Amino acid sequence: MGDSPRRQVAATMAEAAQAWLELLTDQQREIARGMPPAGDASDNERRRWFYTPTDHGGLTFHQQGPAQQRAAMRLLSTGLSRAGYVTVATTIGLENILDHTEGFTARFDRERGRDPGLYYLRVFGEPGGDGLWGWRFGGHHVSLNNLVADGELISTTPCFMGADPASSELLGGAVSRPLGRVEDLARDLIGTLPGKAILSPKAPSDFVTANRTLLSDGDRVIPLVGIWRDDRFPDPVEQARLQAASDRIDAAAAYTDADHQALEYTDRPKGIAGAAMDDQQRDLLRALLGTYFGRVPDAVSPLAGYDDAALDAVHFAWAGSTEPGAPHYYRVQGPRLLIEWDNTQRNANHAHSVWRDPANDFGLDVLAEHRQRHH
Repeated sequence: MGDSPRRQVAATMAEAAQAWLELLTDQQREIARGMPPAGDASDNERRRWFYTPTDHGGLTFHQQGPAQQRAAMRLLSTGLSRAGYVTVATTIGLENILDHTEGFTARFDRERGRDPGLYYLRVFGEPGGDGLWGWRFGGHHVSLNNLVADGELISTTPCFMGADPASSELLGGAVSRPLGRVEDLARDLIGTLPGKAILSPKAPSDFVTANRTLLSDGDRVIPLVGIWRDDRFPDPVEQARLQAASDRIDAAAAYTDADHQALEYTDRPKGIAGAAMDDQQRDLLRALLGTYFGRVPDAVSPLAGYDDAALDAVHFAWAGSTEPGAPHYYRVQGPRLLIEWDNTQRNANHAHSVWRDPANDFGLDVLAEHRQRHH
């Protein structure tokens, strides 16, 4: 099979994963290990993902010593480009900024609600060899999901990165915007497109597809209170606070049934196709795709495969105001591609972005083929 780029990245991942696991105690490994990927009910935990400050499943930084944390970050880096790694590390650090913004209060039934130590890593299966294995890293505003089959990296989605605050001040009048280009390129593009690219004058409160494992025609926004590992907090007071926050977000969006229908997910893309764009617009669209596909190592990025024919089938749609600083949402959709972005909460200073492959998130399509070949 040769040393394809995907095999090289998978080998680097496997070595880093083994090195991390070997540093753990037996008790830590019980938390850090998950069932081997299978594509059936035993695989349900691997296919759960979140972007809220909830239990993402796995061993947290708090549960590790410094050398173990360093090995965990090394594994994390194998699935990211340098820019992707810097963005994720910055997002983790933003927990301290958000804690300051909220007055250093305890939230979410946790000792520290905004906590850079509550990011979780779990390895599924046995790294290396020709079997199935994968790993997941996640915490507030980060979710990375990787699957390896037959020694080759076959899936890197869902790939979520967020920023809260999306924009914050630095000394000398500088501004920190970890996802600034992810927002600005899309706004530059919508500014050149006809009005029919705007699906609604109001932005939804969050992703339309939320954190669903599988996407289906008609999917609509899930309230914030529904995007958590458990249905309810044990503390009724904290549960009431979360419900109130969720209700405030929905009220601010003020979405009617007609608004939901305009934005609901459909297999058929909405918006303006790349085929209908001029050269300048296509360049902006390609650059925007790069802010998502550039999150993973260059060797496995699909961007190089987006020739003119592929770009023709990619659609771009927007919702909300096009003015900087106002709540807004956009979607990029094409064959085996869904990208969603929203920056609506906290006075449009709270950004979410996700890259998905509806046909092969978590490697489910490849897993089905693998089972047919090997069973």
